[in-house]
Amino acid sequence: MMDVMPETRPQTPITMRFGPRPADHEKITVNLGFVDLGHVDLLVSEGVYANRSDFIRTAVRNQIERHADITRQSVARKPIEVGLRRYGLAELEAARAAGARLDIRVLGLAVIADDVPPDLASTAIASIEVLGSLQASPAVKRALADRLL
Repeated sequence: MMDVMPETRPQTPITMRFGPRPADHEKITVNLGFVDLGHVDLLVSEGVYANRSDFIRTAVRNQIERHADITRQSVARKPIEVGLRRYGLAELEAARAAGARLDIRVLGLAVIADDVPPDLASTAIASIEVLGSLQASPAVKRALADRLL
């Protein structure tokens, strides 16, 4: 068994990228204590993981899998689209023409196409909740700011 002293120094931030391609990930910063960081570096130096990012991606995926039942229960209670969901000009124009307003819920990446004008987004979208990342023009994000959950 290893003796571990309580950590008293400030935490060190590490920046990680998640996902295989730049278009498929969001960059985040993770603060780890020196002892935790040392354990990560030891596992990397022993060849268990390719690098710090590989370790953290694996840890995140393991926790997501560990809590998969919570995700399934949440989706069953309140429908949400999982993965990538793109909202284009034609879909939003059709909603507006039908007098419908969309309630958007996405777990993953929601994309509002670049050709969607802010007034159309504002008219066609009643609410938007994204657990993950929203990609839209700055003008569309401003137009939807009051309905982002």
